[in-house]
Amino acid sequence: MKEKLGLPKERIARARELATRSVAPVLDFVDGHTTVTVERAALRIVGADGANADGVPVPNLVVDQLRDRLDSGALVWYVNALLKSGGSVEDLNKRIAEGWRVADQPLGDRAAIRRKTDELVEAGLGRVRRNRATRDAKMAEWKDRNGKPLVYLIVATGNIYEDVKQAQAAAEKGADVIAVIRTTAQSLLDYVPYGATTEGFGGTYATQENFRIMRAALDEVAEKEKRYIWLTNYASGLCMPEIAAMGALERLDMMLNDSMYGILFRDINMYRTFVDQKFSRMINAYAGITINTGEDNYLTTSDAYEKAYTVLASQFLNEQFGFAAGLPARLMGLGHAFEMDPTIRNGFLYELAQAQMAREIFPEHPLKYMPPTKFMSGDIFKGLAMDTLFNFVSKATNQGIHLLGMLTEAIHTPFMMDRDIAVENSKYVMNAMDSFYDEVEFKKDGIIVGRANEVLEQTEKFLGEVVDRGLLEAIEKGLFAEVKRPKDGGKGLDGLVKKGPEYWNPVEDALKAGLGLPARGRDYVAGDNAAGAGAKN
Repeated sequence: MKEKLGLPKERIARARELATRSVAPVLDFVDGHTTVTVERAALRIVGADGANADGVPVPNLVVDQLRDRLDSGALVWYVNALLKSGGSVEDLNKRIAEGWRVADQPLGDRAAIRRKTDELVEAGLGRVRRNRATRDAKMAEWKDRNGKPLVYLIVATGNIYEDVKQAQAAAEKGADVIAVIRTTAQSLLDYVPYGATTEGFGGTYATQENFRIMRAALDEVAEKEKRYIWLTNYASGLCMPEIAAMGALERLDMMLNDSMYGILFRDINMYRTFVDQKFSRMINAYAGITINTGEDNYLTTSDAYEKAYTVLASQFLNEQFGFAAGLPARLMGLGHAFEMDPTIRNGFLYELAQAQMAREIFPEHPLKYMPPTKFMSGDIFKGLAMDTLFNFVSKATNQGIHLLGMLTEAIHTPFMMDRDIAVENSKYVMNAMDSFYDEVEFKKDGIIVGRANEVLEQTEKFLGEVVDRGLLEAIEKGLFAEVKRPKDGGKGLDGLVKKGPEYWNPVEDALKAGLGLPARGRDYVAGDNAAGAGAKN
């Protein structure tokens, strides 16, 4: 990729170093803790599924029974109960849904528990590997049939079956990526609903069955079009790791998976979020799922011109959290957005500078570029003009993932014909300027080069302040998105658990081994003192 801005490499390196130092203490904390949803995600990988008559999912039933012993992990108790029951995983899930308590079963032979657990973990992660192999094979077969950037389009009816109709129509029209918007406030639910759903508000519930239905629908179009259609959902909120696990099991291709979004914009406790995001990202990395981060949201609460440096700073931080979870650069769709006030003189040049700067600083990342929303109005003609300029900047700066803007999104949830116009607009712009990136250079003393260097300098200074304060304190003080969140506040703090000396999570161990990450802790259930502190009842 040709560099056009003359950004000082030493300044970029310094910013990365500061980001690494910012996240290091947080990662130390993360490694010593688990959460209720991390344990539920591990249970889901080995087959825990289903719900009781009241709709409470089996993984929740198990973890709720074990709340006083989660410091040793949940899997040992689940697999112990499986061996005690003498049946299949499906039989055990049914018994748990009917009220059987795994927590009341005395631990049996440790070696037998380990052997059975290894078998179940391998079966679950084997399914994930096969999904990844299927994706890779199809993309190799249909090489270069997708657009550049990938055209990303949302559906959000609330009914999974209506979503399917809109998604298939959009894919047939030319969309490369379909994102099923999640129902409003699902991120605040500390459980994942079970089964297919038809009633959502502002979106459709993220459930494993809904994932399966949409995956099959998009595969149907892909086979006809001979073009891989990417499926996206949200691994965020209080069930971040569980949704990542379900997506991996059902071959989703992208997940919105930011390290700080839940803290800043959903008031989820920061400790809980940082622990959950690492485990969810390990799952995504293992599954070959491309994450999308949420820096565009900063610009809904902060001014996009004045606070542009916070977007770049967050990209650096998300990158380091991603690397720590085993995500390579090619699976990190770092986010940014075309969100400056359209009345700013030369605003287009500033937007171009920001997008080109991100492209040059993160050359291996499939950057995700978001359309204007904050300043969209009921004037659909102006809205279409703004989206057209956004399309231009995206293609001009070689973005990787391009979320289409809709001319009516300031009025109502866009209709299928609005999506059709959005796809046609993007196809026209990107075809008309296909080689634009290679044809254009910028004045060394011009507005674009000057703006990019200014933002990078501001970012370096800002990250230095984050290091001095500490990342958690920086969040408390509202340095990101001008939103203040207390360290001991927010939703989900009661679901955070400090790992005990005998903590054992073989799914985590297998993920780390597969991703080449360092292991931590002792070899649980291999010794005679299996369950340790967790044996109390």
